[in-house]
Parts: sequence; structure tokens; C-alpha cells
Amino acid sequence: MKQTELWIGGKFVGPSSGEYFDDVNPSDRNVLARVAKGTSADIGVAVRAAKDAYQEYKDSQAKEREKILSDAASIVERDREEYLNLLIDEVGSPIMKASFEVDYCINALRAAAGVPRRLTGETMPLDRPGAFGLSIREPVGVVACITPFNVPLLKNAKQIAMVIATGNTSVLLPSEFATQITVKFAETLDEAGLPPGVFNFVTGDPFEIGDTLTAHPDVSAINFCGSPRIGKHVAEIAARGLKPVTLELGGKNPLIVLDDANLDKALDAATMGIFFFQGQACMASSRIILQKGIAEDFIPAFKKIASEIKVGDLSDPETAIGPIISDKQVERVKFHISDAVSKGADVVHGGIDWIGNCCPPTILSGVSEGMSIFREETFGPVTSIYRVDDLDEAVRVANDTEYGLSCSIFTSDISSAMKVAKSSGAGMVHINAMSIQDEPHVPFGGNGLSGFGREGTNADLDIMTKWKWITMQVD
Repeated sequence: MKQTELWIGGKFVGPSSGEYFDDVNPSDRNVLARVAKGTSADIGVAVRAAKDAYQEYKDSQAKEREKILSDAASIVERDREEYLNLLIDEVGSPIMKASFEVDYCINALRAAAGVPRRLTGETMPLDRPGAFGLSIREPVGVVACITPFNVPLLKNAKQIAMVIATGNTSVLLPSEFATQITVKFAETLDEAGLPPGVFNFVTGDPFEIGDTLTAHPDVSAINFCGSPRIGKHVAEIAARGLKPVTLELGGKNPLIVLDDANLDKALDAATMGIFFFQGQACMASSRIILQKGIAEDFIPAFKKIASEIKVGDLSDPETAIGPIISDKQVERVKFHISDAVSKGADVVHGGIDWIGNCCPPTILSGVSEGMSIFREETFGPVTSIYRVDDLDEAVRVANDTEYGLSCSIFTSDISSAMKVAKSSGAGMVHINAMSIQDEPHVPFGGNGLSGFGREGTNADLDIMTKWKWITMQVD
């Protein structure tokens, strides 16, 4: 049986507890590896290693960081098949989703490689004669990174690449469901020449050691991706320590289809938007809002597409739906469906007849207030259809949520599209495109329960650097 350790100070080390836990394949629930169960003491050791490394790394040259990131991207590209297999086996990624994630990782590393040469400030006039001022960006120190199970490689690359690019160091707490991917990522960075201690990770129960990491006095900033419940808790810890924090949380994302929309393109977007990676995406189109004129054609066509979606074989490029990540999440998805049906919702397609841990593509209608699925994120291949009379009602329904991550609008009228873009409470709006969109350089993030702050090569500078104002008297 494979056994993996913690990565601290540029080497693998055993947990202080001497304890290990099982990393399980979600498809068959077989054990992939025994994983080190880190403790609060291990977090302390990792933070000290990151702090020590920071003293030298903060002064590293742009060309050095650039080379590390570029080389890491090339190594990921070389080891593509290994990464694909890890994503399939460890988190149940269909091959299409796994391929997207590996490509994103490569792009994120290369995008970050261009950042070290762009960490510029400015000069500015001052009121005193013979004086001038300048501003510079400096790294903040040790950054705590916490990543989810659903896109572990993507988030590792997105968060850690910018830590490296900006001259910071990091301690990563990965999802307990995605440890082997993180081990491989550490090996990649090590091979690329990243100095020891710049990147560290501690595996374990995030509920037991997460507070130790985020509250540690030597942690200067926090980058978190996960549930709103935990995100609120992290924000409270950050506030007590006056630490900058980025929170990328969940979504209850609307896809609006108006009567004048291209039906085929809207159907494609709806299909990919909710059934991609079995709906385990924060940007998933869990609410489909149809103007009544197009609804009569959209619904039967969408049902037919759902009935033809391939489930189960993760190596098949046509498979969209694989296993739900854990038994706990399986129960959540099943409860959301059964609760809605028991309270009057109609099942347009799916709902029952699971294939092992795979939920069939599920479409509900008649979902209303009082059903758990109306407000809560399901994180499964389940969407609800709503019919509206006009654009104003579509906007109202779309904004009737505490979340505000992604919104998609399909229409042939640019005025309608821009009205939705301006009126939406979401942090990202996509016109005639699906709700699932991400690229390394864009300001990615949401509002409300979807979090605050933004990720991306430029946006990350807000949390990973700090301004310093310098004045000089020259006469």
C-alpha cells in the first residue's frame, strides 16, 4: 500500500502523530494510499519552514522565479498522463474534465511566470520642493492556502503559482480527498528548482488543523476555496488577525435563456454548465431560467440530451458524469432531490436509478421556497427549471439568492444582455456562453455567499503584495 508524507522544508517528513488516514477512490471506494495525518504541531513546523525560507526568497530575482514557474509548466506538460490518471482515480474526474484541469495548470504556471517582471510601482510628485516619491510592491510573507477536492490541481496551480511569482512562501492545506495530486505537485515544483521551504503542505483533517494554520501569527495572508460555512469562519479568524483574505466559495448560478436565444447553443451551455464533472463545480448552472416562449422547445430537448449523457466510464471522452466524491455528499445530493419531490417538485429527468455513486443527470421543475435545493448549493448533477414572463422577471429570479458567483445569459439582443450584465449580483457574467468559465489572468470571484476578493494573476496582487511609499529629498 502506498504511503505519503507531509512536505515541509523541501522534503517529505512523517506526521508528529504517527497516524495515517485512507485516501479513497470515489468510484469504487478502494483505498489509493495511506496519507499522513498532520497535527497542529506539524502546521507550526511548516509555517516556521516557510517563514525561514521567506527571508531569502523575498529577495530572489525576477528571472529566477520566472524560470521556476516556466520549468514547472514544462514538467506538468511532460507528466500529463500521470496527472490525468491521478485526477481520474483520486477525485473521479471524467477524462474531459481532467484534461481541462491539467491544461489550466500549465497555463496558470506560465501566466504567473510573466508576473515577476511586472511587480512595478510608480513615481509621483510631492508638494515639497526638491522632493519626490515612489511606491513599490513588496511580498507579504507566508501565505496560507486552502484548496478543495473538486479542482485540486487547478487551485494548487492558481494559488501557489502566484505565491512563487510574488516572492512569498506558502503552507498549503489540501482537501483530504485530493492528497496524491498535491504530492505530485510538490514533486513537480521541487524538480523545477523551487527552493526548500517556499512551498509546504500538511495533509490531515482540515477541521482539526485549519484554524491553527489560518490563525498562526506568522501567516500574513489567507487564500481559501471551499464552502460558505467554513469561509465565514476563516474570515472571522482573518479579521481577528487583521490579515487580508480571499474567499472563493460556492454558487447557485443562474442560466437565463430568453425567447430570442439560439436554442442549440443555450442547450449546449446548459448541458455542460450543470453536468460537467457531475455538477461538482462552484460555477455550475444549478438554476435554469427560461422565458416562457422558448421553454416549450427547450425543456423536451434538454430532457432528451440528459437521457443520452454517458455516466460512469471516466476514461471515455464522451463521459460527463462520474462518481460523487464521498458518501456524505451522496447523501446530500439524494436528500436535495427527495426533499424537493416530497414538497411538490416534478422530476423532468433523473432523480433515481443511481449507478453506484453516480447520480443520473437530474432536471427538476416546480422548485419553490421551502425546499432545501431552492437556496442551498447541491454540488451534484441536479438543476432546477424556472419559467418567467420577461427579462425583468428573469433578472429578479436570478438575483433571488444569497450567492453571487457566475451568471449566464442567452439572447440575440445586446441591450437585454447588457441589462443582465449590469443588474446581476454575480461577480462574473457570461453572454451567450456557459456559466463555467475560468482563465488564469481574469479577476475570478463572486459576491455574497460566493465570497469576496478575486483570484487571477493581476487580482492576486491585492492580497499577495503590499504597497510601500518611499520619499526622497534631493536638495
